[in-house]
Amino acid sequence: MTEPTTPTTAQVRTATIERQTSETHVRVRCALDGSGLASIRTGIGFLDHLFTALAKHARLDLELRCEGDLHIDDHHTAEDCALTLGSAIDRALGERRGIRRFGSAYAPLDESLARAVIDLSGRPFAHADLRLVRECVGELSCEMIPHVIASLATAARATVHVDVLRGSNDHHKAEAAFKALALALRDAIALDGTNEIPSTKGAL
Repeated sequence: MTEPTTPTTAQVRTATIERQTSETHVRVRCALDGSGLASIRTGIGFLDHLFTALAKHARLDLELRCEGDLHIDDHHTAEDCALTLGSAIDRALGERRGIRRFGSAYAPLDESLARAVIDLSGRPFAHADLRLVRECVGELSCEMIPHVIASLATAARATVHVDVLRGSNDHHKAEAAFKALALALRDAIALDGTNEIPSTKGAL
């Protein structure tokens, strides 16, 4: 695998996005060419854990803060954090010049094995089959975990496929899925040394 090109000053890819509604207030600062430093506070411990894993293994420097209506449930907070993070990734990518665009990865976690494939196509689509069976992991409902992936893909304008191929522990399955997604994202956002838009259409 070719090592990613180090970005020049003109290519430094960062974005800060703030999203405020009657349900949540989310602020995200994301640097694509980071070292995996993460400071995440969503109010939902397991969601913090998943986003921290995403940042670490995608090598994003990520700061995310959310104040949400957790007295209702976890839905608005989880969804809006993912949408805001996806929007920050989209903005940081700019025209998407010089990126590899495609990425794929497998990640195991003990008995669990996950696969992720990503295309930074500009066309949002998500398939996430995580084989989760519990109602919740910590304070995060399992139904929200694939929805977080879908919301992230929508706002990042990416095609994302994530599948858990095997596993028996829902914590492990979800974490393996986010680690695989992180590794695929890391490959897709990497610079290839050109200034070209990687599409026959000339735009992404």
